[in-house]
Amino acid sequence: MTILPSSPYLDFLGVETREDEGDLICVLPFADHLVGNVALPALHGGAVGAFLETCAILELLRAHGERQGAYPKTISFTIQYLRSGRPKTTFAQAKVTKLGRRVSNVFVEAWQSERERPIATAQGQFLKP
Repeated sequence: MTILPSSPYLDFLGVETREDEGDLICVLPFADHLVGNVALPALHGGAVGAFLETCAILELLRAHGERQGAYPKTISFTIQYLRSGRPKTTFAQAKVTKLGRRVSNVFVEAWQSERERPIATAQGQFLKP
């Protein structure tokens, strides 16, 4: 599946994808430039938010079917930061909760070591391309 486009934005984040029993799992490998608080250290909230939104868009591309160069447009995206993201690989999975003709809703959850202890969740609304 080649839904992960090449872009400087995604290259900077280092986002990767994999499939697990038919589900799309997004992976954010740890990199020093993603740290926002060096005292803890903790991942930058903007990096976590960008990762969650990217995962939501990739899941929508799967749900709608790939169209070259056509990407869903974000209407709103709300993030709940639950705990600090530590300096380690982060995973995320998105679930489309409503796949409409024009607008779709997506829920995303990010975790690190234990899936039962998410570091952040998000809810987004997207306009179909």
